[in-house]
Amino acid sequence: MKQRSLSMTLPFVAPIGLALVWMIIANRIANQVIMPSLEQIGDILVRPTQGLIGMGSLLDNVTVSLIRVMLGYGLAVLVAVPLGVLMGHVGLVHRLFNGCLNLFRPIPPLAWVPLVMAWFGVSSLATLMGIEAGRPYIFFNNIKFSMLFIIFIGAFYPVLTSTIHGVRSVPAVLIDSARVLGAGERQIFRHVLIPAAMPSILTGMRIGLGIAWMCLVSAEMLPGSLAGVGYLITHAFTLASTDIVIAGMISIGLVGASMDMVFRWVESRRFTWKRHVHGS
Repeated sequence: MKQRSLSMTLPFVAPIGLALVWMIIANRIANQVIMPSLEQIGDILVRPTQGLIGMGSLLDNVTVSLIRVMLGYGLAVLVAVPLGVLMGHVGLVHRLFNGCLNLFRPIPPLAWVPLVMAWFGVSSLATLMGIEAGRPYIFFNNIKFSMLFIIFIGAFYPVLTSTIHGVRSVPAVLIDSARVLGAGERQIFRHVLIPAAMPSILTGMRIGLGIAWMCLVSAEMLPGSLAGVGYLITHAFTLASTDIVIAGMISIGLVGASMDMVFRWVESRRFTWKRHVHGS
């Protein structure tokens, strides 16, 4: 019982200690531009629907950011997982794509910004759908292709690399046994390769989502952005509203940690056998 209470308490020790240090330093500096008080930051976080510097509420901006991340990240998963499975299982496909993909892998997502702006400019889903007015225009105009591309690139390679590793780590005896029992390639993919590689694929998806969320702030600093937590932080900085900057940063951390917890929960519920196999 005592050990359980300790394990539940430990995660809160560091945040509480950081908050105390922050309070002490903020009181000594007494400059809200350099270091605002916890009360100012907390007021924004506990009232996420209040308007901020004429840019909508924190909740509205976080929602826009989440939609952008989910679209860019979802596209990356849809491309990277099938390609990674094929590259991991079919030597010809691996030789065909590996050199080209390795050439672009070291390029940071931010390095794509000038090229992306030349390709897409400020075009958005509203441009693609021909929507020019009304609330649908406001919503779809916030989904810029340039932002989706930056998020896509950030998430693509972790998912691809982990998928390839997961498929290549599947014991050959499993595949050979399935073939001996008369399984075709489609059945091997569906019933052997994908289930056995799924823990590694899920790890790549978890890492990719974290990187996609980090790329978000960079994506929302691109021209044409009018909403999103990254844009809110940038605009608040120009107005010396440091409390909004920090509240935005904390909201990014909280949302990112929540999404990571979902992945860890799925891993713990669905893939406990993986830990047992490695532990045995």
